[in-house]
Amino acid sequence: MGELRPGTFTRLFAEIDREAQLKARRVLTATALAVERQAKINASVGAHKRGTKTPASPGTGPAVISGTLRRALSHSPVTFTGKGWETKVGTAVGFTPPYGRTPANKYGFYLETGLKNGATYPFLKPAADFGMRIVAPQLYRAAFRVGWPHA
Repeated sequence: MGELRPGTFTRLFAEIDREAQLKARRVLTATALAVERQAKINASVGAHKRGTKTPASPGTGPAVISGTLRRALSHSPVTFTGKGWETKVGTAVGFTPPYGRTPANKYGFYLETGLKNGATYPFLKPAADFGMRIVAPQLYRAAFRVGWPHA
C-alpha cells in the first residue's frame, strides 16, 4: 500500500459526512410522512354531524365532523438548522371548518390537551410516539445498517 496524499482523509470524511447527511434527511422525511399519515388515521375515529354526540371515547382520537382537522395535518419541509435536520408535524394554520370560527390548529391543540370538560382526544402525540418507537428505528436501520441510537 502506498502513501496517502495530503487531503485524502479530509476528502474521504467529507464524502462520508455528505452521504450520512443525505441519509439522515431521507430518514427524517419518511418519518415525518409516517407520523402525518398516522395522525390522520388517529383523527378519524368514526364520524358524526356537528352538534351530535361523538362516537369517539375520551383518550382516543377524535371523530370526523367536517374533515378540516384531518386536512390540516401536515409537516414542514425538512431543513438543516446547523444542529441537524428538522421538521415539524402538526396542524397547519389557515384551516377553519365551514361551521365555526375556531381554526383547526387551535381545535387540534384543545383535543390533544383537554377540552373545557377535561376530555382529551389525542391524535398527534400517539402518532409521534409511533413514529419514534416503530418507524424511525426501522428506517434508520435500513439507511445506516446499524442499531437505532436511542434504543
